Amino acid sequence: MTWLDLPPDTGFGLDNLPYGIFSTPGTSARTGVRVGDAVLDLTGISGDDVHATGTLNAFMARGPGAWAELRADLIRWLTEDAHRGTVERHLHRLDDVSLHLPIEVADYVDFYSSEQHAENVGRIFRPGSDPLPPNWKHLPIGYHGRAGTVAVSGTPVHRPQGQRKGPDDAAPVFGPSTRLDIEAELGFVVGAPSARPVPVGAFAEHVFGVCLLNDWSARDLQAWEYVPLGPFLGKSFLTSISPWVVPLAALEAARVSPPPRDPRPLPYLSDDGPWGLDITLDVRLNGQTVSRPPAAGLYWTAAQQLAHLTVNGATLRTGDLYGSGTVSGSEPDQRGSLLELSWGGTEPLRLADGSTRTFLEDGDEATITATAPGADGGRICFGEVTGTVLAARQDVSPSRGSGPGRS
Repeated sequence: MTWLDLPPDTGFGLDNLPYGIFSTPGTSARTGVRVGDAVLDLTGISGDDVHATGTLNAFMARGPGAWAELRADLIRWLTEDAHRGTVERHLHRLDDVSLHLPIEVADYVDFYSSEQHAENVGRIFRPGSDPLPPNWKHLPIGYHGRAGTVAVSGTPVHRPQGQRKGPDDAAPVFGPSTRLDIEAELGFVVGAPSARPVPVGAFAEHVFGVCLLNDWSARDLQAWEYVPLGPFLGKSFLTSISPWVVPLAALEAARVSPPPRDPRPLPYLSDDGPWGLDITLDVRLNGQTVSRPPAAGLYWTAAQQLAHLTVNGATLRTGDLYGSGTVSGSEPDQRGSLLELSWGGTEPLRLADGSTRTFLEDGDEATITATAPGADGGRICFGEVTGTVLAARQDVSPSRGSGPGRS
């Protein structure tokens, strides 16, 4: 029993307890834990200065033993009546706080691990050919992103500018992207560093938790630049993450077996436990749900992604962030990007207000939420990652940049 009066469908009960960074007017940023519609100040209740640093990194670096100890303390504080007064003194209403980027991002990598998404993209861009490249079922494909442009939910999305392919064989043109897109993903936050490759079985010893991630994408910039080296300016302008990091310990009830693999992965990628995650995402555009992608169907798990990321000797640092890649399911209403939902712009998406979209327009607001099974048979929530599209910045022009033409 607990003295806490939380509604059964809160999504932020004792089986969740996600971590974030918050501040109140006139105070510095510090670590908090979301409990229902309130935030528990960890600096105040624990007396540990590690929670006063304005980022989760210093605490995450302590490793899984410290993570488990604090989680046990939190449950004790929130359930034993003797701690009620102390807890209540350090609770803040969610409406009264500002939320900040929860981690100092060390490195950022994004994967491409949904077979349905990869096949959809292949069919859109390479009709009549095998939609998957020959290496896709042998390794988790990914690209190294830009840590400095990872931002917290609510950060505006300025339409990026760059080079786009010109008509027919004409020279490329410079200007704002006309095919701005979302990518609904999960983000995995590394807590404990490693100087050695991390095997699949050691995943939980290094990954602290899971957040929501939107890897905003300028499809026209990406299409012009990505051969032969892959995404660059089409991806590097902004990646948004949710302010709450759900600890891996809260997701035990969400663990499921991944889809069957054929061919069998190489030994270093062999599964060691069911590290698929039964997380259902919800993608909203201007308040309307347009897709509900299921992460349980991801072909490559987060444990395999981490093993592949480090197998060549790449080190892990506290605060490393890696994305699952766009989550898409087998049904049309389970596609995690507008590229797929509008089938490359050929099938406009109709919204409730009567308007249509192929890609994002200025003023559009995109929001991703998610839920997963909780330990008590209910659902746990991840909060949300949201962003509103603004017009391209006016301080970038062909005369100052490297573009050879005008849009």
